Amino acid sequence: MKRRHFLQTATLASTIPLCGGPIAEPVSHLKTPALSVAEQDAIATAIGKKGTYNEAQATYNIALPRNDLKVTVKGESVPIPFGFGGWVAFKKTLDGTQTVMMSDTVLLESEVNPLIDATLGAGLEVGAIHNHFFFEQPRIFYMHLHGMGDAVALAKKYAQAISQTKLFPANEPAPTTTPTAQTGNELFDLPALDGIINYKGVVNGPTYKYTVGRDDVQIVAMGAEMTAAIGLNSWASFAGKQDAAHIAGDIAMLDTEVNLVVKTLRDHKLEVVALHHHMLGEQPRTIFLHYYGRGPASDLAKGFRAALNQLGKGKSSGMKH
Repeated sequence: MKRRHFLQTATLASTIPLCGGPIAEPVSHLKTPALSVAEQDAIATAIGKKGTYNEAQATYNIALPRNDLKVTVKGESVPIPFGFGGWVAFKKTLDGTQTVMMSDTVLLESEVNPLIDATLGAGLEVGAIHNHFFFEQPRIFYMHLHGMGDAVALAKKYAQAISQTKLFPANEPAPTTTPTAQTGNELFDLPALDGIINYKGVVNGPTYKYTVGRDDVQIVAMGAEMTAAIGLNSWASFAGKQDAAHIAGDIAMLDTEVNLVVKTLRDHKLEVVALHHHMLGEQPRTIFLHYYGRGPASDLAKGFRAALNQLGKGKSSGMKH
């Protein structure tokens, strides 16, 4: 891999604001070259599942849900789309010479170290390992994998790494559904939630999810622009029903925004459950915060919206860390 070279030169290839000051307005982004249709098809063939191509972000993404799991949080059953779906995404570096792969994998405790070994054996790298929830059963961990090189070769390496896991599409059971099961359309007041958050979400089975990118700042890792479709996003997923909902999600922050977001979430009675990185060597540095809450969906949505409102406000405190 030539990852180190890209980490050293990323700031020369992009416009990146200083972390110590507020973000006044969106930066001008360099355009990522497209993945060809042939590359997309080859990726799908290698992994054994067709994905979706986000043309605006030049990113090919394949969902890898853990449909074999039955998960509870604080003793209550929650659906897999609530926050137990992994993914893998591919996009070109800004100079178009290589492809970068990012993945978030959903694992049981016993699966973490075997996948580390398989990942390293396939010539890929581990970027992060962490929790997203408290009080879930079974205990779940999330491991981020990454690599760079030729798109098709990367897909084959990734398929090799996950081939013995339930993430691998050939090993995935079909999601369990019933004809009478309600979807997010019936369970939630979608116009009311959209009005609070000021975005439109996506229904996935019994859940409703918002995904919000960081279009105000260009973040580069391994020479590629990190955008919402490759994991650089804040999100909120709703399960349950309008009057008695669960919310879980993630806030993508610059380091100066972290404590503003933490305070805001706690002010809205949402639980902070993790604070960590997802990537290595990205510029500017990006921190991710996971949160969880229970209550009326509208109240939970107000907490998420309030956290989003803090992004771009962080200023250097003058503290030496």
